[in-house]
Amino acid sequence: MKIAPLFESQSELTDVATGKCAIVLTTRVRLARNLAEQPFPGWAKETQRSAMLAGSMETLAGLPQMKKALSLTIEELSDLEKQILVERHLISRELSTAKHGAGVIISRDQTTSVMINEEDHLRIQVLRAGFQLKKVWNAINTLDNEIEEKLHYAFSPTLGYLTACPTNLGTGMRASAMMHLPALVISSQMEKVVRAVNQLGMVVRGLFGEGSDASGSIFQISNQTTLGEAEEEIIKRLSSVLNTIIEHELNARAKLLETDASKLFDKIGRAFGILQNGRLLTSAEVMNLLSLIRLGIDLGVFPEARRPVIDRLFIEAQPGHIQYAGRGAIESTQRDLLRAQLLRSEFTNFGQPDFNLTGKN
Repeated sequence: MKIAPLFESQSELTDVATGKCAIVLTTRVRLARNLAEQPFPGWAKETQRSAMLAGSMETLAGLPQMKKALSLTIEELSDLEKQILVERHLISRELSTAKHGAGVIISRDQTTSVMINEEDHLRIQVLRAGFQLKKVWNAINTLDNEIEEKLHYAFSPTLGYLTACPTNLGTGMRASAMMHLPALVISSQMEKVVRAVNQLGMVVRGLFGEGSDASGSIFQISNQTTLGEAEEEIIKRLSSVLNTIIEHELNARAKLLETDASKLFDKIGRAFGILQNGRLLTSAEVMNLLSLIRLGIDLGVFPEARRPVIDRLFIEAQPGHIQYAGRGAIESTQRDLLRAQLLRSEFTNFGQPDFNLTGKN
């Protein structure tokens, strides 16, 4: 399997406990860039796409951040490998469907990836665990500057970076955070939050971006405007919005504890029981169950040391990862059996819930 090295090296998202945050799972900044005097990927001939892919791969592989990086063409990947990369947020669903002259280069720690010939020539991404917008911006800004020294970007003094889609013109930047907002979902306040966020020029999507569901009460909040605003201002404004959402989520949790703690703890306890004993579990069901356990960690029902386990399982319980663990193509019922087995194994030594720690049982 071409992506096997990703499982053999430590990942920021699945193995490292640093930077974890109660509400913000991950922070990401993505830049759309195109090469000057070259047709956009959607308009390029196959030979042009292949040439741009080969040249970009060679340039990117020589960067310090990409030492020992994994360079992959989409053509050489199986459907399962592409699905796993999507589940790890290392490539987009759009790139996974590309036919010719497309690829990705991924750093060993999986915090940095550059998609080549998706909608734009380059989609540069830096991803970190927790709420680290400034750190992520600084990292991707450095990387972008180093790439620009080697590749000639398509840039207009009036429009900024030129992109295949006009909505990305200007900075070409999408900054986002993956947020865990179970209390807002349980208290039916999420729709109101989405409307408020949209009015502030931000957009709310599901776990895997546009068109996906908010599985496990996980939402992706990102900037919508890329033109007419500097990158630092976008980061500052998004940080303010994220802090406001965090405050709303914490207030919703406090209110749930005050008005109906028994019902909330019952949900957490039932989720724990199913994860310990379930025999058939779908990925959607597991995401919602893990969400409740993670909320239990936030409330002190389970020890903080268990948080990295849950954050890892959010990824490893996805269909592609379960199929990889099963070492071959398996149908959905078999995946549900294998997923339940994985969760039972993980929760055997997870530790019992202690509702007395909250003082609210």
